[in-house]
Amino acid sequence: MSKGEIDLLTAEFFGAFDNRGGKAADVARIRRLMIPGGVIVATGPELTVYTVEEFVEPRERLLGGGRLVEFAEWETSERTEIAGDIASRFGEYAKSGILDGEPFEGAGTKTIQFVRTPQGWRIAAFAWYDHP
Repeated sequence: MSKGEIDLLTAEFFGAFDNRGGKAADVARIRRLMIPGGVIVATGPELTVYTVEEFVEPRERLLGGGRLVEFAEWETSERTEIAGDIASRFGEYAKSGILDGEPFEGAGTKTIQFVRTPQGWRIAAFAWYDHP
């Protein structure tokens, strides 16, 4: 059952950024999907390490303020390894949207580290690399 739970958690994670069709993105759910003290890392062109709050707040503004609309990102492939109460997922993703009036598409790789908590699986850390 763990793989199915991790698949659902991952889908909920990607869905947090979706604001297509005029609906509001629910970036705040990242706070619930991650453990307290979770770590988020963006690689290249500049390495940036975020706390959950440092990650969520600017994305709420970007996705809710009208600059980035019709945005979604989704997993295109993944491999997940589970060992007891820890799991690691390595996946490719695609994204598209309209930023400042200009349509764009992109793709990248995300790695997500999961831990099983008394409340179920949660994200302990994730990092991503956007393909140039």
